[in-house]
Amino acid sequence: MQLEKQTSQYLTDLKKNNQREWFHEHKGAFQKAQNNAKDIFQSIRNDLEKHDDIDTFKLYRIYRDVRFSKDKTPYNPHFAGSFSRKGESLRGGYYLRIRPGESFLAGGFWQPNKEDLFRIRKEFEYSASEIREIINNEPFRSIFGAKLEGDELKTAPRGFGKDHPDVDLIRKKGFVAVRKLSDKEILSKDLTEIVDNSFLALRPFFDYMSEVLTTNLNGESLIG
Repeated sequence: MQLEKQTSQYLTDLKKNNQREWFHEHKGAFQKAQNNAKDIFQSIRNDLEKHDDIDTFKLYRIYRDVRFSKDKTPYNPHFAGSFSRKGESLRGGYYLRIRPGESFLAGGFWQPNKEDLFRIRKEFEYSASEIREIINNEPFRSIFGAKLEGDELKTAPRGFGKDHPDVDLIRKKGFVAVRKLSDKEILSKDLTEIVDNSFLALRPFFDYMSEVLTTNLNGESLIG
Protein backbone atom coordinates (compact mmCIF):
# COMPACT_ATOMS: atom_id res chain seq x y z
CA MET A 1 0.00 0.00 0.00
CA GLN A 2 1.43 3.34 -1.08
CA LEU A 3 0.69 6.99 -0.41
CA GLU A 4 -0.17 8.54 -3.74
CA LYS A 5 1.77 11.61 -4.87
CA GLN A 6 -1.55 13.39 -5.35
CA THR A 7 -2.32 12.84 -1.66
CA SER A 8 0.99 14.32 -0.59
CA GLN A 9 0.52 17.24 -2.97
CA TYR A 10 -2.98 17.86 -1.67
CA LEU A 11 -1.68 18.13 1.91
CA THR A 12 1.06 20.50 0.76
CA ASP A 13 -1.47 22.66 -1.05
CA LEU A 14 -3.84 22.62 1.93
CA LYS A 15 -1.09 23.90 4.22
CA LYS A 16 -0.52 26.83 1.85
CA ASN A 17 -4.24 27.49 1.37
CA ASN A 18 -5.72 26.68 4.77
CA GLN A 19 -9.03 28.43 4.19
CA ARG A 20 -12.60 27.20 4.00
CA GLU A 21 -13.17 28.60 0.51
CA TRP A 22 -10.16 26.76 -0.91
CA PHE A 23 -11.06 23.56 0.93
CA HIS A 24 -14.59 23.50 -0.46
CA GLU A 25 -13.37 24.28 -3.97
CA HIS A 26 -11.10 21.21 -3.76
CA LYS A 27 -13.48 18.88 -1.93
CA GLY A 28 -13.09 16.20 -4.57
CA ALA A 29 -9.31 16.15 -4.15
CA PHE A 30 -9.76 15.91 -0.39
CA GLN A 31 -12.06 12.92 -0.68
CA LYS A 32 -9.60 11.08 -2.94
CA ALA A 33 -6.72 11.86 -0.57
CA GLN A 34 -8.74 10.79 2.45
CA ASN A 35 -9.69 7.48 0.81
CA ASN A 36 -6.03 6.84 0.05
CA ALA A 37 -5.15 7.57 3.69
CA LYS A 38 -7.93 5.29 4.96
CA ASP A 39 -6.56 2.44 2.85
CA ILE A 40 -3.07 2.97 4.24
CA PHE A 41 -4.22 3.05 7.86
CA GLN A 42 -6.36 -0.05 7.34
CA SER A 43 -3.35 -1.86 5.87
CA ILE A 44 -1.28 -0.83 8.89
CA ARG A 45 -3.97 -2.13 11.23
CA ASN A 46 -4.05 -5.43 9.36
CA ASP A 47 -0.28 -5.74 9.81
CA LEU A 48 -0.46 -4.80 13.50
CA GLU A 49 -3.06 -7.44 14.20
CA LYS A 50 -0.64 -10.11 13.02
CA HIS A 51 1.57 -9.49 16.06
CA ASP A 52 -0.51 -7.47 18.55
CA ASP A 53 -4.09 -7.23 19.82
CA ILE A 54 -5.68 -3.99 18.68
CA ASP A 55 -8.83 -2.74 20.36
CA THR A 56 -9.73 0.44 18.50
CA PHE A 57 -8.52 2.55 15.60
CA LYS A 58 -9.21 6.24 15.19
CA LEU A 59 -8.57 8.31 12.07
CA TYR A 60 -8.54 11.92 13.23
CA ARG A 61 -10.71 14.52 11.56
CA ILE A 62 -9.10 17.03 9.25
CA TYR A 63 -11.21 19.78 10.86
CA ARG A 64 -9.44 21.61 13.69
CA ASP A 65 -11.03 22.67 16.98
CA VAL A 66 -9.92 26.30 17.10
CA ARG A 67 -11.97 27.42 20.12
CA PHE A 68 -8.99 27.57 22.49
CA SER A 69 -6.17 27.98 19.97
CA LYS A 70 -4.35 31.07 18.80
CA ASP A 71 -3.97 29.33 15.43
CA LYS A 72 -7.33 29.81 13.73
CA THR A 73 -6.59 27.89 10.54
CA PRO A 74 -9.56 25.54 10.13
CA TYR A 75 -7.85 22.37 8.87
CA ASN A 76 -5.09 19.97 9.83
CA PRO A 77 -2.79 19.63 6.79
CA HIS A 78 -2.17 15.98 7.60
CA PHE A 79 -3.78 12.59 8.04
CA ALA A 80 -3.25 11.01 11.45
CA GLY A 81 -4.51 7.94 13.23
CA SER A 82 -4.04 5.99 16.45
CA PHE A 83 -4.32 2.31 17.37
CA SER A 84 -5.14 1.32 20.95
CA ARG A 85 -3.99 -2.02 22.32
CA LYS A 86 -6.68 -4.37 23.63
CA GLY A 87 -7.65 -5.33 27.14
CA GLU A 88 -6.57 -4.34 30.63
CA SER A 89 -3.48 -6.52 30.36
CA LEU A 90 -2.21 -4.66 27.27
CA ARG A 91 -1.55 -0.97 27.57
CA GLY A 92 -0.42 1.87 25.34
CA GLY A 93 -0.96 2.56 21.69
CA TYR A 94 0.49 3.43 18.30
CA TYR A 95 0.25 6.64 16.29
CA LEU A 96 1.08 7.78 12.76
CA ARG A 97 0.93 11.25 11.22
CA ILE A 98 1.38 11.85 7.50
CA ARG A 99 2.31 15.46 6.78
CA PRO A 100 4.85 16.37 4.06
CA GLY A 101 8.07 17.43 5.76
CA GLU A 102 6.70 16.68 9.24
CA SER A 103 5.65 13.03 9.27
CA PHE A 104 6.33 10.76 12.21
CA LEU A 105 5.21 7.61 13.96
CA ALA A 106 5.13 6.95 17.67
CA GLY A 107 4.18 4.44 20.29
CA GLY A 108 3.81 4.35 24.03
CA PHE A 109 1.92 6.10 26.79
CA TRP A 110 1.12 9.71 25.90
CA GLN A 111 -1.03 10.88 28.82
CA PRO A 112 -1.33 8.09 31.38
CA ASN A 113 -3.88 8.66 34.13
CA LYS A 114 -2.55 9.74 37.50
CA GLU A 115 -2.66 6.23 38.98
CA ASP A 116 -0.71 4.72 36.08
CA LEU A 117 1.75 7.61 36.07
CA PHE A 118 2.43 7.20 39.79
CA ARG A 119 2.90 3.43 39.36
CA ILE A 120 5.43 3.97 36.53
CA ARG A 121 7.32 6.57 38.53
CA LYS A 122 7.50 4.29 41.57
CA GLU A 123 8.88 1.52 39.37
CA PHE A 124 11.59 3.80 38.02
CA GLU A 125 12.33 5.03 41.52
CA TYR A 126 12.91 1.45 42.60
CA SER A 127 14.93 0.55 39.49
CA ALA A 128 15.16 1.94 35.96
CA SER A 129 17.79 -0.54 34.79
CA GLU A 130 15.33 -2.65 32.79
CA ILE A 131 13.73 0.22 30.90
CA ARG A 132 17.15 1.69 30.13
CA GLU A 133 18.35 -1.65 28.83
CA ILE A 134 15.31 -1.85 26.55
CA ILE A 135 15.68 1.62 25.03
CA ASN A 136 19.43 1.16 24.58
CA ASN A 137 19.09 -2.16 22.78
CA GLU A 138 18.83 -2.79 19.07
CA PRO A 139 16.61 -2.46 17.14
CA PHE A 140 14.89 0.08 19.42
CA ARG A 141 17.82 2.49 19.50
CA SER A 142 18.42 2.35 15.74
CA ILE A 143 14.80 3.29 15.06
CA PHE A 144 13.83 5.59 17.93
CA GLY A 145 17.09 6.72 19.46
CA ALA A 146 18.02 5.91 23.04
CA LYS A 147 15.45 8.09 24.77
CA LEU A 148 11.74 8.47 25.39
CA GLU A 149 9.81 11.58 24.42
CA GLY A 150 6.94 13.18 26.30
CA ASP A 151 6.07 16.18 28.43
CA GLU A 152 7.94 16.41 31.70
CA LEU A 153 8.17 18.42 34.89
CA LYS A 154 11.06 20.82 35.41
CA THR A 155 11.99 19.00 38.58
CA ALA A 156 11.08 15.83 40.45
CA PRO A 157 7.37 15.34 41.26
CA ARG A 158 6.26 15.70 44.85
CA GLY A 159 7.38 12.78 46.97
CA PHE A 160 10.34 11.87 44.75
CA GLY A 161 13.94 12.87 45.32
CA LYS A 162 15.39 15.62 43.14
CA ASP A 163 18.78 13.91 43.27
CA HIS A 164 17.54 10.47 42.28
CA PRO A 165 19.83 9.03 39.55
CA ASP A 166 16.80 8.32 37.34
CA VAL A 167 14.99 11.61 37.91
CA ASP A 168 15.11 12.26 34.14
CA LEU A 169 12.60 9.42 33.75
CA ILE A 170 10.67 10.03 36.95
CA ARG A 171 9.78 13.61 36.05
CA LYS A 172 8.23 12.61 32.73
CA LYS A 173 4.46 12.88 32.31
CA GLY A 174 4.41 10.62 29.25
CA PHE A 175 6.59 7.88 27.83
CA VAL A 176 6.64 7.80 24.05
CA ALA A 177 9.06 6.54 21.41
CA VAL A 178 9.10 8.69 18.26
CA ARG A 179 10.51 8.15 14.78
CA LYS A 180 10.50 10.89 12.18
CA LEU A 181 9.67 9.81 8.64
CA SER A 182 11.12 11.46 5.55
CA ASP A 183 9.03 12.33 2.53
CA LYS A 184 10.93 9.63 0.65
CA GLU A 185 9.77 7.06 3.20
CA ILE A 186 6.22 8.40 3.19
CA LEU A 187 6.00 8.06 -0.60
CA SER A 188 7.79 4.71 -0.66
CA LYS A 189 5.96 1.61 -1.82
CA ASP A 190 7.26 0.09 1.41
CA LEU A 191 5.57 2.65 3.67
CA THR A 192 3.32 0.23 5.54
CA GLU A 193 6.21 -2.21 5.98
CA ILE A 194 8.43 0.58 7.36
CA VAL A 195 5.69 1.55 9.82
CA ASP A 196 4.99 -2.03 10.88
CA ASN A 197 8.66 -2.88 11.43
CA SER A 198 8.99 0.23 13.58
CA PHE A 199 5.92 -0.69 15.62
CA LEU A 200 7.20 -4.25 16.00
CA ALA A 201 10.43 -2.91 17.50
CA LEU A 202 8.33 -1.46 20.34
CA ARG A 203 7.27 -4.87 21.62
CA PRO A 204 9.89 -5.22 24.41
CA PHE A 205 8.98 -1.72 25.61
CA PHE A 206 5.26 -2.46 25.56
CA ASP A 207 5.71 -5.84 27.26
CA TYR A 208 7.72 -4.28 30.08
CA MET A 209 5.39 -1.31 30.61
CA SER A 210 2.30 -3.53 30.49
CA GLU A 211 3.80 -5.75 33.17
CA VAL A 212 4.56 -2.71 35.34
CA LEU A 213 1.02 -1.38 35.00
CA THR A 214 -0.64 -4.70 35.81
CA THR A 215 1.40 -5.54 38.93
CA ASN A 216 2.26 -3.86 42.20
CA LEU A 217 5.80 -3.17 43.40
CA ASN A 218 5.95 -6.69 44.81
CA GLY A 219 5.24 -8.16 41.38
CA GLU A 220 1.75 -9.30 42.33
CA SER A 221 -0.91 -9.14 39.62
CA LEU A 222 -3.51 -6.40 39.82
CA ILE A 223 -5.89 -8.03 37.35
CA GLY A 224 -7.96 -11.15 37.51
